Amino acid sequence: MGLGKSNLSAITAPFVLWQQMAQVAWDSQMVIALRTAGMMGLIRQDAFEPQRMVVEKADAATEAMHAALRAASRGKRADEVMVAALAPYRRRTRANAKRLTSRKH
Repeated sequence: MGLGKSNLSAITAPFVLWQQMAQVAWDSQMVIALRTAGMMGLIRQDAFEPQRMVVEKADAATEAMHAALRAASRGKRADEVMVAALAPYRRRTRANAKRLTSRKH
């Protein structure tokens, strides 16, 4: 008896979710460190970075809530709902890390 596609994805889903959460944690710590260094004047930082930092939290939370509700309303499994909710945070932390580590700073 072999594993079907849906059974295999159900088995690997916790590992995929863990990997995505670890990546968000890594990128988040990098962004926090870079923004802190910028606020301390150790590195160059856009004057609006602190304001951006606050505004993006509310935007990401709203996007995450909507993504989770959409996934849940489509009957997705709990891990799939969590992945959907995590996606806006992943996208934003990755973009922030990339932007803050670019050479133009």
